[in-house]
Amino acid sequence: MSEHYYTAKPSTEHQTRWIEEEIRGVRMSFMTDRGVFSKGGIDFGSRLLIETMQIPDQSRLLDVGCGYGPIGLFAQKLNATCQVTMIDINERALQLAATNAARNGLDQVRIHQSDQLSAVQDQKFDMIVTNPPIRAGKQVVHGIFESAHACLNKGGTLWIVIQKKQGAPSAQAKLQDLFDEVEELTKDKGYRIYRAVK
Repeated sequence: MSEHYYTAKPSTEHQTRWIEEEIRGVRMSFMTDRGVFSKGGIDFGSRLLIETMQIPDQSRLLDVGCGYGPIGLFAQKLNATCQVTMIDINERALQLAATNAARNGLDQVRIHQSDQLSAVQDQKFDMIVTNPPIRAGKQVVHGIFESAHACLNKGGTLWIVIQKKQGAPSAQAKLQDLFDEVEELTKDKGYRIYRAVK
């Protein structure tokens, strides 16, 4: 059975490389490796989320399932006043995220290993962003939504990207059960960006 990127300790052989990405006029470098999500470059869904997300000044932002760090690090670069925490279960992804934070001069970013949101469940955030691990199954994805709701301040927002064919309708229904307000902000190539307000 092939190994998924949401494994805690990927056993795939390393094959690191640097990639350059530019989104919203901001250029950043990322080291990627085998055993992490979208190692060849920022995937379309994450890119769409980065292009769409609106980051309030002074906000506490959490990137769930951060991988090698593109969403959280772009958030920090786009709004230097926010305080970014990034979590993932994958140790290799977290090492890359730390390398990428340093490479792009974002030393204030906090990076933790966490199974879903377990490592931050006692903290509160103003904004949570995630490109959820669809292959982990609906139970895991909906669990992330529930934990995110619990970790948000009143008025806080959860931003997610999800493909229509990979469960967007059920994800939207779950969000509507949990949150006061759910809006589909954009859609492109079958991907949907939802913002849910607590």
